[in-house]
Amino acid sequence: KKARGSRGGEQARAAGTFDLGAQKERWAAFQERHRLSCEEAARLLLDAYEHRGLVRHTGGCHCGAIRFEVWASADLHVFNCNCSICTKKQNRHFIVPASRFKLLKGADNLTTYTFNTHRAQHTFCKTCGVQSFYTPRSNPDGYGIAPHCLDDGTVHSIVTEDINGKEWEKAVKEHKTIRDMSKP
Repeated sequence: KKARGSRGGEQARAAGTFDLGAQKERWAAFQERHRLSCEEAARLLLDAYEHRGLVRHTGGCHCGAIRFEVWASADLHVFNCNCSICTKKQNRHFIVPASRFKLLKGADNLTTYTFNTHRAQHTFCKTCGVQSFYTPRSNPDGYGIAPHCLDDGTVHSIVTEDINGKEWEKAVKEHKTIRDMSKP
């Protein structure tokens, strides 16, 4: 065995080979039990560690062309905005940092609508028209996720907060936390 930080150790890490020691059999059993490749098992472990206390939700549009995953609490804080577009679309959403959102499928099937300041990016499926997520004006560095587009089984509860989007600037200025919701 080479000392840590030596050239041989760096080459082993670069090649993806690691000495799991006493955990080798446990790792193999975990992979087999959950039918995961080594990379899938490592991703699951890293995600669980990096997103402690959060749940991996999956979801998408109606036709299935758009699929995504998002790490968020099982207890969701959802905003019900009364601005012109949110009212027309019945857009209720919770906000997450971009680092906790991953588009799994359908980037080529998304289209975007903007208006007014053009800061909000209202993305929706070209096929079925469902907006399962978007980039909110209040948090352009994050995503607004439609809880009704999540797959069943991972949401424990939903608390809804009304936001006066008709007076957007005032509402966001007075809200204590909304701008920080997309911060990791």
